[in-house]
Amino acid sequence: MNARLTKFVLSALILLMGTGLFSQTYADATPQSALQQATSNEMVVYKSASCGCCGDWVEHMEENGFKLKVHDTNDLNSIKQKAGLNPKLASCHTAFIDGYVIEGHVPANDVKRLLAEKPEIRGLTVPGMPAGANVPGMEVSDKNAEFEVLGFKEDGTVQRWNHYQ
Repeated sequence: MNARLTKFVLSALILLMGTGLFSQTYADATPQSALQQATSNEMVVYKSASCGCCGDWVEHMEENGFKLKVHDTNDLNSIKQKAGLNPKLASCHTAFIDGYVIEGHVPANDVKRLLAEKPEIRGLTVPGMPAGANVPGMEVSDKNAEFEVLGFKEDGTVQRWNHYQ
């Protein structure tokens, strides 16, 4: 198995862990305190310590000017639940910035647009784990993936924020 495919398989396993199928207790900071701490200058990220794609996404965000406070956890499911995230919108890591939830491999430019426009939504998500050269942290292929960044509201309403191909 090549290194990129291995990274993808391991990342998929981490996603399953984050959905609660392999949940463990987590006693660190809560999403509520993360929302209070996260400002437009600092993003609070919850991820698995062993997830390579999450680490790559963190690097992507840092390279694009974001300051991050990263918390490694084995209980991503409770973070996602406390953040009000519908399981169908879940991915492998959850972040908070300026009162918004950022779920999964959302490109930095979409987060920058979110912070500039300040729409009345709960946050942005890239559900699942699309893999392609244009997915930050999931560059396991030389081909671009077709995927959508979705905006979601408190009431469960979902809308397209951006489309990539």
